[in-house]
Amino acid sequence: METFLLNATIYLGAAVVAVPIAIRLGLGSVLGYLVAGLLIGPITGIDGGETEGLMHFAEFGVVMMLFIIGLELDPGALWDMRHRLMGLGGLQVLLTTGVVTAGVMVLGEGWQVALAVGLMLALSSTAIVLQTLTEKGLMQSPGGRSSFSVLLTQDIAVIPMLLILPFLASSGAHHGGEEHSSVSIVENLPSWGVALVTLGAIAAIILGGRYLVRPVFNFIGRARLREMFTAVALLIVVGIATLMNMVGLSPALGAFLAGVMLANSEFRHQLETDIEPFKGLLLGLFFITVGAGMDVRGFIADPARLIGLAVLLMAAKAAVLAPLGYFFHLRGRNLWLFTLGLAQAGEFGFLMVTFSAQQGVITNAIGQDVLTVIALSMLLTPLAFIAYDFYDRRASEKTEHHEEDEIDHTSDVIIVGIGRFGQVVNRLVRSVGYETTVLDNNLQTIQMMRKFGVKGFFGDPTRPDLLKAAGLLSAKVLVVAVNSPEACMKIVAHARAQRPDIHIIARARDRTHVYGLYQAGANDIVREMFDSSLRVGRYVLENIGLSEFEAHEAERMFYKHDRHIIRELANYWDPKLRADENEAYRERAMALDKDMESAMLTQLMALDQDPKPSRDDDFDEDDEDEAKAS
Repeated sequence: METFLLNATIYLGAAVVAVPIAIRLGLGSVLGYLVAGLLIGPITGIDGGETEGLMHFAEFGVVMMLFIIGLELDPGALWDMRHRLMGLGGLQVLLTTGVVTAGVMVLGEGWQVALAVGLMLALSSTAIVLQTLTEKGLMQSPGGRSSFSVLLTQDIAVIPMLLILPFLASSGAHHGGEEHSSVSIVENLPSWGVALVTLGAIAAIILGGRYLVRPVFNFIGRARLREMFTAVALLIVVGIATLMNMVGLSPALGAFLAGVMLANSEFRHQLETDIEPFKGLLLGLFFITVGAGMDVRGFIADPARLIGLAVLLMAAKAAVLAPLGYFFHLRGRNLWLFTLGLAQAGEFGFLMVTFSAQQGVITNAIGQDVLTVIALSMLLTPLAFIAYDFYDRRASEKTEHHEEDEIDHTSDVIIVGIGRFGQVVNRLVRSVGYETTVLDNNLQTIQMMRKFGVKGFFGDPTRPDLLKAAGLLSAKVLVVAVNSPEACMKIVAHARAQRPDIHIIARARDRTHVYGLYQAGANDIVREMFDSSLRVGRYVLENIGLSEFEAHEAERMFYKHDRHIIRELANYWDPKLRADENEAYRERAMALDKDMESAMLTQLMALDQDPKPSRDDDFDEDDEDEAKAS
């Protein structure tokens, strides 16, 4: 017991120290766990030699991860994505496996070992890539969406890979005593009996997920004990893993199938919430044990060879990814993002190396080399994203110097920025017969709008010469609807300096941006989420006791008071201080909020004493709100 507690303290302490540091450095949690394992294993040797025993326990985290992956894979959504999954993702896995397999065979290994290594290294790091794409805001870009499709395909491909690996073991290979010590119900059965029992186990998982889980959860729900839901969730995963072991199949396969069967269940989110903490801890423990078992001495003895293999692997994967991305219509920075982002090996490779060594597919020496190459490629991934950022900046500079459209049309209204915000403004103005001049620095957006009959001009609207060519010196109204707060401020300041008489309407991200635009000279400032938020608040009031007319009046009064507060607080705003650090601003804001609350309650009480006609009698429900300028 004391030894167990000591080991638990060592492993948890190493994770608590290494993982946050790795995340702060942009390396991701997986590399943090690997570093933690290296610190307590081969580097310091304080793990007490318990890594091998902990590995079997930690592998259960992979089973839980595949169960959650199954829960997130809605069969209907998968069918809708079938072309990209089977095309882009499927070709990436097959071609990369083929290239790596050929390379390993050139190095002198047999085709079984080469194919196993090819399967291990064909995968990319889901944890690192998705985290980086999310942090950089690139998930919704074409390159980000294509990367996600490939990663999803790889996650699904792990299941057949785990089934294929045991068949690659050479005859008479040692499979490890642990595997034979488990209870098996197919050990003495003929081949047709093994097939029937295996199919029966899979059918039991599918039918159980479809017909048994709902009544079980309903029964447990009557107890109203939170821990019972967690117990049932663990029972499902542990029971499935046990059944798969008993019929000689991968527990991960059963967990994945069960997850897919429950993807459309009303208990899906409950299961995911209950399993997630255990999955995270056990998966982290798995990566720690991988790091603790790595051959640091082998790397120190021959670092040039192993680093060279890691770089060669990333180059080979990039050579496959780039043509595939181009074939699937990725260009420019999106193609670079797709190619560089997926060029590393992934965390599933650690699992497959361990599993292959247990099954006798590869030797321990080969396994150690592959583990080191995977870890090195993951460590090099931040450098790949730095290379992408460098390319992206260069591409942006080229875009800035790209030959702008020759503006051959000017009007009284200039709209700068034709994204989701500017599009609505442009449609409204044009719908009543007024002409507009549209500018945007996104060539794809301009080209798309042209397909819908909207004429726009490509160019950087922060450039004074482009604004002048668009008619700044003669226009009556300038609408600045760009997404970047910095660009918005720059355009407003320049326009006000050139045209003191022009009416400027600017899009603001938040209150702080409002103050800056106010000082820059904007006439009307519209917070991009303010009006829609007011509308939602009005609906809330209508459904908790206020009449439609009262809720509408509350919305109108709040808008009026908030506009007064913004103008008042603009005098206290200091761009060098955060709002919560500006004591004068904070105190005045709190006082104004109290004044607004009192004034609104007084006015609503006056409405009760002098009731107005119901909204249905007073105005049509489909009428738009009165025109506002924030």
